Amino acid sequence: MSLDLLSRRDLFRQGTIGVLALSIGSRVARSQEALPNPVGSADLIARQAVPFNGEPPLNKLVENWITPVDSFFVRSHGNVPEIAAKDLKLTIDGMVDKPMTFTVAELMERFPKAKTTATLTCAGNRRSEFAAIKKVGGIQWEAGAIGNAEWQGIRLADVLKFVGVKAEAKHVWFEGRDEVVEKNIAFPFGGSIPIEKAQVTTATGSSLLATEMNGKPLTPSHGFPLRTIVPGFIGARSVKWLHKITVADRPSPNHFVADVYKLVPEDNAELIAKTSPIYEFTLNSVICVPTQGSSVSGNQINVKGFALTNGTTGRSVQKIEVSADGGQSWKAAKVTSSVSDYCWVLWSAEIPLTETTTSLVVRATDTSGETQPEKNPWNYKGYQFNGWHRVNLKRG
Repeated sequence: MSLDLLSRRDLFRQGTIGVLALSIGSRVARSQEALPNPVGSADLIARQAVPFNGEPPLNKLVENWITPVDSFFVRSHGNVPEIAAKDLKLTIDGMVDKPMTFTVAELMERFPKAKTTATLTCAGNRRSEFAAIKKVGGIQWEAGAIGNAEWQGIRLADVLKFVGVKAEAKHVWFEGRDEVVEKNIAFPFGGSIPIEKAQVTTATGSSLLATEMNGKPLTPSHGFPLRTIVPGFIGARSVKWLHKITVADRPSPNHFVADVYKLVPEDNAELIAKTSPIYEFTLNSVICVPTQGSSVSGNQINVKGFALTNGTTGRSVQKIEVSADGGQSWKAAKVTSSVSDYCWVLWSAEIPLTETTTSLVVRATDTSGETQPEKNPWNYKGYQFNGWHRVNLKRG
């Protein structure tokens, strides 16, 4: 089995640590180099320095339905590779009739351009709130590891049709050019999605091989020169610095599919292996204004935030409600942004305050009838937190 098909657990099982450590020494050193904020944006709060991971302040996040690049969260598991667009080659192999390799220029010349507006959110968004139950490891995201952008590139479905997908194919694997380093082992970040999702050709639901974000070339931290965008799926399935696509009959064995992005109650290898990967993101809503701990006065306050339905096709946000008395009574918010499949909505509400008001909470309901739970069940990896979002206030 080649190295690029091995998950991290495979590497440990096959006893290859020493050999790999010797062969990647210089690459490991390079991957540990980072500026405090290589994105260069003052809009992002650093949650991890090496590799850089950051999110915007919540009040900044809801200023625009389309999130400016400088305010778009950055999630990287490894180094940000320096790649010239002319040097990147995308290989497509596996269960296809015509394995092929393209340059980015060849892709853009051969296939029709496509656009989609889609929200990306990290599966670990709001992870820090698990601490109220029991703290979990990983980056302690607040609620800003989310953003909505207009993506442009070509449809993944068009490329798969061109190379010919075999009937027994069930999944499409993605591999990036970055190097993730854990315990002196270097391996690429990868993802995979079911073949049905890869073959969608609707205007809003198509998975893209994207080269642009908000009308400009991708930035290095957001995947330049090529990345996948999978509407409705957690951000980990939208792989950056894409250089390889493999069509297969099973999900990718990459560490970040086989071991990481799964909902499990404990660190049990057998249980993790049996658990399906996370694909769709979850129903959620967040208060962004006022911010946590704000001083308030008067008898009314303007509350703003975002809401996001489950990423399942056909669902949309039906109702957003805000409470100033811990959920005993609710006031409906109004949507203030555009509404589109696989995208968040922005909302606002005028909420009465009393002398006893010490917090605000929000919940959303979607068109399937699902409503956010008051409390989120704890899970070992700290994913998909979607309990009522609470902002504590100080009376001025």
